[in-house]
Order: sequence, then C-alpha cells, then structure tokens
Amino acid sequence: MRVKICGLTQSAQAVAIANMGASVLGFICVKQSPRYVAPETIGQIVQTLPDVDRFGVFANASLDTIQQTVAIGNLNGVQLHGQESPKDCQTVRGALPGVELIKALRIRSPEDLNQVQAYVPYVDTFLLDAYHPEQLGGTGHTLDWQSLQSFRPQRPWFLAGGLRPTNIGHALSLLSPDGIDLSSGVENAPGDKNLTKVAQLFDVLRACP
Repeated sequence: MRVKICGLTQSAQAVAIANMGASVLGFICVKQSPRYVAPETIGQIVQTLPDVDRFGVFANASLDTIQQTVAIGNLNGVQLHGQESPKDCQTVRGALPGVELIKALRIRSPEDLNQVQAYVPYVDTFLLDAYHPEQLGGTGHTLDWQSLQSFRPQRPWFLAGGLRPTNIGHALSLLSPDGIDLSSGVENAPGDKNLTKVAQLFDVLRACP
C-alpha cells in the first residue's frame, strides 16, 4: 500500500518522512492554500530527497501552470483537486504522458462516486477526499468509510480525508485502498509536519494485519 504525506513545505521534514517509509510526497501548488509552495522551492526540496514519488496538487490550474510546475519542481505525479472535468484530464494526460495523473474527488454522499467512471479512461489513480464547502483538502474531516466498502474502481485509489495515526487502523479494517493520504492528521500547523505523529502512523501500519 502506498503512503502519501501531503502538504510538505520544509526540506528536512520531507527527507525525514521519505526515510520513514512514505512512498509519495505531495506538494500543494494552489496559491490560496496555507500549505502552498512555489515551484522553485519544490525543486529545491526534491533535489534532497531519496527515491520517492513526488506529486504536485493543483486545483483548476491552467495547463501551462501545470506543465511549468512539473518541469521546475521535477514532479512525477499531478493531482487534480478542483472541478476538473474528464476532458480537462484528457488534456493533461495528452500533454504529460509520462506523469502519473491523479483525480481527487470530494465525496459528500455515495452518489458522488457515480462520477468516477467518466474519468477512468484519462487518469491513472483516484483519490477520495471529504467534501468541505470552502476548503479543497486538508480539512481534517473524514469520509463515511462504511459507505465506501463496495467501492471498486477500475483504477487504483487513495483514501484521504481526516486520516491520522489514531484512526487509520479502523479505516483499514473497513476498506482496502491502494494508498492512503495524510496531511492535517500529521501536522503541528498547516505545512509543518509532526514527525512523531508520522512515526506513529508507520508503527500503526506495521501492526495492521
């Protein structure tokens, strides 16, 4: 199972978290976010990292912005976390064929899962996050895990939304995602990760059956 820690802003923390066992590090490329990092800063952080996947998180960004950030930040994954349509995903897929394309869906009710099928031809991976009317992610709100027990998309998927060391065991007792995504659940403050909590997360994951 892939473990993605998102919202990194500091090089030392990113290196430490990668060395603890994270398989994906996420960088927020949305300027309105308190976890935003500029492409040049992402590139500087990435230079210090061991072998780990590096995702940029975008929301309703232009193709030019995405392409430039991927190049400057040396990213190998693009996560679209806004209201991007399947056609938007097709455009990004065509422009960046060698980059993993992740579509995040903010789930308010089980009916929201019906939109997944339209994206399948154009994305590599899905990410399910909790819906919040004002925030795109990192809200600390959890999904209704039981309502996702029959979720079997045709692509791998990450579970996100309010995950933390104290509830990840319960979430994984109900669901079998291909990956998990944590941000606020392992933070002191937005963008400032709590390495003790990250270590606790991996302790819990190692103990999971």
